[in-house]
Amino acid sequence: MKQRFFRSLADLRFAIAILLIIASVSIIGTVIEQDQSIETYKINYPLTNRVFGFLSWDIILKFGLDHVYKTWWFISCIILFGISLLTCTILQQLPALKISRRCQFFRTPQQFQRLKISTQLNNFKFHKLLAKIKQTQYSVFHQKNIIYAYKGLIGRIAPIIVHFSMILILIGTILGSINGFKAQEIIPKTETFHIQNILSNGQITLIPKVSTRVNDFWITYTKQTTINQFYSDISILNVDGNEIDRKTIYVNSPAKYRGINYYQTDWNLIGLRLQNNDNLIQQYPLINFGNAQNKVWITWIPKTAALDEGVILLIDNLQGYCSIYNEFGQFLGNLELNEEYQTDIPLTLVDILSSTGLQIKTDPGIPLIYTGFLFLMISTLISYITYSQIWVIQNQKKLFVGGTTTRATYDFEIEFFKLIKI
Repeated sequence: MKQRFFRSLADLRFAIAILLIIASVSIIGTVIEQDQSIETYKINYPLTNRVFGFLSWDIILKFGLDHVYKTWWFISCIILFGISLLTCTILQQLPALKISRRCQFFRTPQQFQRLKISTQLNNFKFHKLLAKIKQTQYSVFHQKNIIYAYKGLIGRIAPIIVHFSMILILIGTILGSINGFKAQEIIPKTETFHIQNILSNGQITLIPKVSTRVNDFWITYTKQTTINQFYSDISILNVDGNEIDRKTIYVNSPAKYRGINYYQTDWNLIGLRLQNNDNLIQQYPLINFGNAQNKVWITWIPKTAALDEGVILLIDNLQGYCSIYNEFGQFLGNLELNEEYQTDIPLTLVDILSSTGLQIKTDPGIPLIYTGFLFLMISTLISYITYSQIWVIQNQKKLFVGGTTTRATYDFEIEFFKLIKI
């Protein structure tokens, strides 16, 4: 019973069935947005208008379809698939490799009938054929009047490496699911922060207690005044607040510290600092009324204590200037940094306060996944090495010669006919 159970686990049909389940669930996780708020699912998957006639937000939350890659049943499928691969390797691949290394002599001419390539030679010297086989770099086993030779044994290792690489990838996937996390922080320039706004995390995730300071944030623009790149200069601090690492990050170039990755993802303007004619610097908050593609911020500078008269300052970039409008919406001009605007209330733009959007994440399974894919590529190259076998029996004055190969049959046939060519 135990042997039958493990052989069922190692069965190819069982492994394919589990793999199809994993692929189907992965498709669901791709179609349905993962790790979003409940409000997002209520808007996109309402109860009154179900997607595909049955899918609504309550079903998504009930079965964990909002985080399928962290659910117990998805992880169980991955573990089961890994056990199937490991069992197949132990019960089938390793014994097959051991058999391939053994001497597999043919004792009777009838055994050649099951080979795809075989022939019978008359008046051909046995020792001459043996020498020609040795010249073709075969490993030769010779016993009296019989010969067994093989080459390309390393090609038989490829399936084992494939299974090993897939098991590494599966372990890395599980480790990343249960021990990784993703956080999003919007941090004003010059401020220090800890990781707090956690978007998703695994069952055994420990959030690192690390302090980070945003030293500076800036944007570069093209000649057409479109955004070219975002930059954030960040420092990693120790418990005493001293800098231990520093890097300028930008989109697709994150900072890495002890397995933690800091990605540049977003930006925001939070306020303007203005100086009046009394040399008093005041800070005015900015309100964003644009969208993700067209960001526009606005603030109101009152002239009177009643707040009913004043000017509107509007800004949509970080190039060092803003536009001024009166209370009726009429354009009055642009105000640049350190420039004084002469009106009823003289204003000087001292600073534009910005904040940077950082995504902080860690995935401890990434090294294992990359290693698994490396071995997978190596196994692909190894699989191109052909495993070939040749058998020879001398029966009186007749030579029975046959052979087989795992791939490149045409090349093997050419090699075979060169061996038996007189």
